[in-house]
Amino acid sequence: MQRRYITVDVFTDRAFGGNPLAVVLDAEGLSTAQMQAIATEFNYSETTFVLPPREASNDAHVRIFTVRNELPFAGHPNVGTAFVLATEAAKPPARLRFEEQAGVVPVEILSEQGRVIGAELTAPQPLKRLSQLGAEQAAACISLSAAEVKTNRHPPQIASVGLPFLMVELSSREALRRARPDAAAFARTFPCDGSDAVYFYTRDVPANEKPCDLQARMFHPGASGLSEDPATGSATAAAAALLADLDGARDGELKLRIGQGFDMGRPSLLETRVRKQGGGITSVHVGGRCAPMMAGTFRLQGEG
Repeated sequence: MQRRYITVDVFTDRAFGGNPLAVVLDAEGLSTAQMQAIATEFNYSETTFVLPPREASNDAHVRIFTVRNELPFAGHPNVGTAFVLATEAAKPPARLRFEEQAGVVPVEILSEQGRVIGAELTAPQPLKRLSQLGAEQAAACISLSAAEVKTNRHPPQIASVGLPFLMVELSSREALRRARPDAAAFARTFPCDGSDAVYFYTRDVPANEKPCDLQARMFHPGASGLSEDPATGSATAAAAALLADLDGARDGELKLRIGQGFDMGRPSLLETRVRKQGGGITSVHVGGRCAPMMAGTFRLQGEG
């Protein structure tokens, strides 16, 4: 059986930027082991597999795999998968609903002059603020000093809106640029509250990187040790939710434009919206543009 796939660069408007994603469109009948092997073969940070929905009110059942394991939810796979399905449709939908381990993920399709340009997801779970860590421990994970970690707004903290990350604010863009993952410190720190990754950001954004409000990076375990992700929608959504929760505004919509991947040559722009009512968060959104890249087919050995 020939199975189709399409690859896209997510959270960018140009080829070879953003975060690459492989979308396997004809995934019905594949076992979990086969999906994991295919994701490992693609060797992208994530690969998605599109299956028929279990509930008629939804559009697809989407499974997300890294090169190491399956994820309950992730950001750029949802945005990229929705973009692919919308561009493949005879009439692009206004929105899609994906069934995932973390819950149903609604995704709005972004269009410009009648052309699909990207997508925006709604996080499947409310903000969870979990364990807090010391500045020294968090800084060690990214080879920095405790003095370079800012704690006046929040201490290093695990936060999640579907997938947990250690959130760390840094004092400067220069410290963000110098950060490197430290395997020994990672081993001492993770796993923690289900997280095995650190997302760190700074508000110190130089003029040539505007209109970003923040610049961020993310380190996580990859196929061969610790690696960096060029655009992490699930972590960005959690960071936006955490910052909105700390904001004094009780009602309204808080927006942030967050740059990621600049220091690894894959600049990405993630746009977030967090809605608040009565001091509480009612919804968390992250979206961006996508650039189509490659399309092809494959047939697994032994299949008809």
